[in-house]
Amino acid sequence: MRVFAIADLHLSRAFPKPMAIFGPNWEGHPEAVFEEWRKVVGEDDVVIVAGDISWAMRLPEALVDLRDLGELPGTKVLLRGNHDYWWPSISRLREVLPPRMHALQHDSLMIGGVAIAGSRGWDAPGSRDFSEEDLRIYKRELERLRLSLKTVQNQPYDHLILALHYPPYSVTGGPTGFTELIEEYRPDMVVYGHLHGADPNRLPQSWDGIPLHFVSADMIRFRPKLILETTGEERDKP
Repeated sequence: MRVFAIADLHLSRAFPKPMAIFGPNWEGHPEAVFEEWRKVVGEDDVVIVAGDISWAMRLPEALVDLRDLGELPGTKVLLRGNHDYWWPSISRLREVLPPRMHALQHDSLMIGGVAIAGSRGWDAPGSRDFSEEDLRIYKRELERLRLSLKTVQNQPYDHLILALHYPPYSVTGGPTGFTELIEEYRPDMVVYGHLHGADPNRLPQSWDGIPLHFVSADMIRFRPKLILETTGEERDKP
């Protein structure tokens, strides 16, 4: 089994929103999302979609985009991004998701020996214009991630992937509550998106020895990034 990751699809078929206005990296969107996905992802693969999935404001509008994603190969694992205003209660969302599509919130998912945990994340203290409301959300997202990671404890798995929408580190590349959880739970890797216009080569490539995968769609040319290929060799987990 192979696991891919991509974030920031920013689909908008119900009410099209041209993304090229945000820069040349978005040229060819959204068709490139579907073309590149089909080039690399097979039916037996898993794709983590780490937030900012649809520009829709309401679930019925977002369902058009979710169904388009559902027709693509592979099993999809969704996380909420800061622009996913359409995301309702998790129970309501799971009732209407297409087959082979899963949404994470306060929990985790086990697929073929791979545990996937995660949350949206948020800007960390020290970010520009960081407010009391930002601090409230930041603390809430930390607790949500902690709850998600706790659900994998004492369960057998070969690999643990931690997925976020926001980067886990601060704007200066320093530690945050999210990096503390990374150090505590020691996932095999972390995936995140959210950033645009950044030079991927200048972003942190790892945290405390754990690989960080930056997968914003426009920065990886819309091709889901292969982050793991399982070998079937099991490892002992605490």
